[in-house]
Amino acid sequence: MEIQIVEFPEAAVAAVEHRGPPELEHETSQRLIRWRMRNGISPQQGRTFGIHYTDPGRIAPELHRADFCVSYSGHIEPNDEGVVAKVIPRLRCAVARHTGSRRYITAADYLGRVWLPQSGETAGAFPIFFRYVNVGPGVQEHEMLTDVYLPLGAIAET
Repeated sequence: MEIQIVEFPEAAVAAVEHRGPPELEHETSQRLIRWRMRNGISPQQGRTFGIHYTDPGRIAPELHRADFCVSYSGHIEPNDEGVVAKVIPRLRCAVARHTGSRRYITAADYLGRVWLPQSGETAGAFPIFFRYVNVGPGVQEHEMLTDVYLPLGAIAET
């Protein structure tokens, strides 16, 4: 698996918060999709992200937390979908690309359990996050591209 170290630039996002079993994440993501459609933001206009605060394989389902986001720098009015403004900060990250189903993203497992312990790097304070490179109703499961970002220790200031 090819791993690159990159600097992820700060990104303002519109986010919907998921709390609870991973099996219900799809329902949560549908709220973000409804908000996007109502605000005229197509999948091509905004980058789509998932920020995973917990590993659903290592925590009780009711304690699982994730945010589903779209890049958006405008003002977000209170809304029925529960979408709020958040920021993904500027981060130094290891990144790997996953191709295929998003139900189990092997690159995330590899980065955290294999690559990180062997790399000499340390995990950063921000949680692992995903950029869903291609989204939308026409994307077939075997064509899905997901970039997995594992935040690393702080960026050295020059």
